[in-house]
Amino acid sequence: SDREIFRQTRALKGSARWQMAADDAELGPAKMLHHFSCSLDMELSPENAPRTLRVLQRATQDTGRAVGVAKNHFKRLRPFWIDEGETCRAREEMGKSYDYPSGHATAGWTWAMVLAQLMPERATAILARGRAIGESRIVCGLHNATAVEGARTTVSAVMAAVVASPEYQADLEAARAELQSLRTQVAKPDPARCAAESELVAMPILGKANGGT
Repeated sequence: SDREIFRQTRALKGSARWQMAADDAELGPAKMLHHFSCSLDMELSPENAPRTLRVLQRATQDTGRAVGVAKNHFKRLRPFWIDEGETCRAREEMGKSYDYPSGHATAGWTWAMVLAQLMPERATAILARGRAIGESRIVCGLHNATAVEGARTTVSAVMAAVVASPEYQADLEAARAELQSLRTQVAKPDPARCAAESELVAMPILGKANGGT
């Protein structure tokens, strides 16, 4: 099934979803905040939202450690090492790292889970965007679909433990207060960009690859 999905999603090359997947590969703090700006309806930056960024980065360190253990254990090959096909980013960026679970999907889903806790009124859009960051790795041809699914499962398990930490709850409360004060202070994202992004986020990548609509 993974190999079939990889082969079929190569047809997305050159599409708007392909370009979004290439952009989603950027995981720096400013870029990640930009990725989620439409779902948050706020343009955040490392400068104006340091407390929010702190809890996001600390949570990602926790989930990233767990995923790293799994990667080193399973040592599963990336899809383009098995079947020939285009990728939306240079393969050299991957080095010799393995496929399962996906580190990018880990970051996307961790941020989504934390941000959904911070802004539950926007949780649906936030979680959809986080899921799309993982699916971008499938579109990009850099991860198998099960590597993305494995990342979300791992993140959910780790965050279930992290959320019980008093230290995490304190960071969360500080970030929540920061976001509340920023609502009326920071710019909102461009509506046209957000409308286009919303269509791409809703695009059923796996459904299309499996013959769905």
